[in-house]
Amino acid sequence: MQAILTTRVVPAATVDDVDLAVPLAEALLEGGLNVLEITFRTEAAAACVREIAKRVPDMYLGAGTILTAHELQRAYEAGAKFAVAPGLVDEVVTRASEIPIPLIPGVATPTEISRAILMNCTYLKFFPAAPLGGIGMLAAISGPFVHKGVKFMPTGGVDASNAAEYLALPTVCAVGGSWMVKRDLVAARRWKDITKLAREAVRLCALA
Repeated sequence: MQAILTTRVVPAATVDDVDLAVPLAEALLEGGLNVLEITFRTEAAAACVREIAKRVPDMYLGAGTILTAHELQRAYEAGAKFAVAPGLVDEVVTRASEIPIPLIPGVATPTEISRAILMNCTYLKFFPAAPLGGIGMLAAISGPFVHKGVKFMPTGGVDASNAAEYLALPTVCAVGGSWMVKRDLVAARRWKDITKLAREAVRLCALA
């Protein structure tokens, strides 16, 4: 988790074509971002993880939108070093501890946070952050759990306009977002734009 804790921003990219994976990773690295989450929302996801893991070893690579233990296993075998899930699923948490691979499961309520703590999950994805109430909601909901050492990665509606505010919360370890790796930018191979956005994200998070 050290790369995430250092960079404090996790780009979440949905990639439709495996040929776009390596150039995307290289564009982010050029912008100073050495963390990337490939979402498992496309047929190409596992192949994208495999190619980046093989050809861009400096990238701390993760898999996102992990819904089942089977998907987690596929991501791990492809080369993912961490995984992110939109929810808290028992079989996924259990499999992550068996592999083992760092897992950031999603939570939205105090009950889910409590369950996550009982399942020994320290880093949690607060999702979807903006629809749930954003910064104010996260500040309030995390209060009862501060003494447990839980840290949150808000995702969903997080972008360059509010990332620094989220990162200012003491319970936030990082933010997740797709604003620097939007699907249309990747599909159009706008690598220079992605590098620029990555550089700006690094600068923004460093100042938070």
